[in-house]
Amino acid sequence: MTATAVAAPHATARSKASAAVLKAEFRIFRREPGALFWIMAFPTVLLVILGSIPSFRETDASLGGIRLVDAYVPVTVLLSLIMAGLQAMPPMITGYRERGILRRMSTTPVRPSAVLGAQMGIHGAAALVSALLSLTVGRLVFDVPLPRQAFGYAIALLLAILCGLALGAMVSAISRTTKAATAIGSAVFFPMMFSAGVWLPVQAMPDALARVVEIAPLGAAAQALGEAAAGDWPGLSHLGVLALWTVVLSAAAARWFRWE
Repeated sequence: MTATAVAAPHATARSKASAAVLKAEFRIFRREPGALFWIMAFPTVLLVILGSIPSFRETDASLGGIRLVDAYVPVTVLLSLIMAGLQAMPPMITGYRERGILRRMSTTPVRPSAVLGAQMGIHGAAALVSALLSLTVGRLVFDVPLPRQAFGYAIALLLAILCGLALGAMVSAISRTTKAATAIGSAVFFPMMFSAGVWLPVQAMPDALARVVEIAPLGAAAQALGEAAAGDWPGLSHLGVLALWTVVLSAAAARWFRWE
């Protein structure tokens, strides 16, 4: 019997095992009302609250003639992936490691990497659904124009989600306990919220502060999404910053990640 013939059944078994892990992780995720709310509902709820303030529906010269509610749609899009990458995913993965689940999986056809892949895929999909929900509600409720450069917006959003998940994987890699993952995730969470423009849209920041924020992954993402929403192609510098952060964070997470 050839090596290829021997390897084929093992590959099939692993494929089936990975699919089973994905289904199981999805069922667990569906049963987490906190994660569902904070990732998929809270950003849109925040948009509705802010959009209900009359001053947020008035044009602002400091924002280039757009309304605050227009500027906050990209912010709420980014908020969902911050929640997914920093608040939801790290404690889940670290909990599996802390309880020895990943170590026990290493003795079965299910590889621990299948759990990590399933977690990143599920949380990435949840962030994407939340982003589409924010765009839809912004358009239907507050007449926020859909992104005029749709393809560029999609690329910027995909890079932002990958970067957010890589950041979450990095937090998972350096955290030895669930408590540590929660603490580190929270410490990174607030700077990322600021750079994404939650408290002050990047467009309204002083030039010096905006240039510093644009170096941060979520600051670059906010600028790229804003440019695409306005009809321009996202700046290559902003996309480059996102891509660079994704590569660096992914490499660091792979270097320091431990299965037990």
